[in-house]
Amino acid sequence: MRFAHIVRSGFAEPRLAVIHEGDAIVVEDLFPGAPKYLEELIAGGDELLGRVRAADVSGMPRHPVADLRFASAVLAPPVILAIGLNYAAHSSELGLKTDSTPTVFVLWPNSLTGHDATTAWPRTLSESIDYEAELGVIIGTPAKDVAPADALAHVWGYTVVNDITARDIQYSEAQWSRCKSFDGFTPTGPYVVTADEIPDPQDLHIWTVLDGHTLQDASTDQMVRPVATLISHLSKSATLLPGTLISTGSPGGAGYSRDPQVFLRDRSTVTVGIDGIGELTTHCRILD
Repeated sequence: MRFAHIVRSGFAEPRLAVIHEGDAIVVEDLFPGAPKYLEELIAGGDELLGRVRAADVSGMPRHPVADLRFASAVLAPPVILAIGLNYAAHSSELGLKTDSTPTVFVLWPNSLTGHDATTAWPRTLSESIDYEAELGVIIGTPAKDVAPADALAHVWGYTVVNDITARDIQYSEAQWSRCKSFDGFTPTGPYVVTADEIPDPQDLHIWTVLDGHTLQDASTDQMVRPVATLISHLSKSATLLPGTLISTGSPGGAGYSRDPQVFLRDRSTVTVGIDGIGELTTHCRILD
């Protein structure tokens, strides 16, 4: 199934919707006590998801996707964990070494935003803002010290993430959280696709188009460490709670490494996508 947090005309708050034949149907309308947000649906486990799957959507109000605004695919995850240097081509182009263990950092919740939103930042902070298409993994059941062979059983679904990065700050500080956590620097969505619809997360086409030019074009099979390995590694030190978002790294093609360099400019439009999951667009503004 495919879900999204939508904002309907005349409403201020987002609501979880199931996407069905090009329309959005608000999950809250399906039956009494139905979840309003993705986090509530995940917390309800297989039983609640089964009720949503079995609900009769005939006669339900439908909202054409083209007419909607989207909030972040995840609204209040327990934590956002990001993996760096997980594609050899990206590590090489940044002049950084892929270590023997994953590079892990945390993204701040204020950075979350939705599809087709505008992300703005002050010119005085950075003019070296880069894009990074990434596969987002959403945990469904608590994962503690799981083996790689069992790790994917803890995945609830997948989404698209753009891990926007201020490269000059990234290279001037010892940690990477701040340079990737400006307001609106973590667009997610527009959709979350349940894990049963993605039989192999290492067989997905991932790409970026900036102002009409394709700049990243790769496959998730190029990850240094596949999704199952990342989940297993992270779960050894801490329990991964339901709703946790893991952004699994970006392939080669970053703007920083190009000659001349290509960065997000005022009024740029960048779309990152993963086949079978969706296309996530961000509009950029630089504030003087």
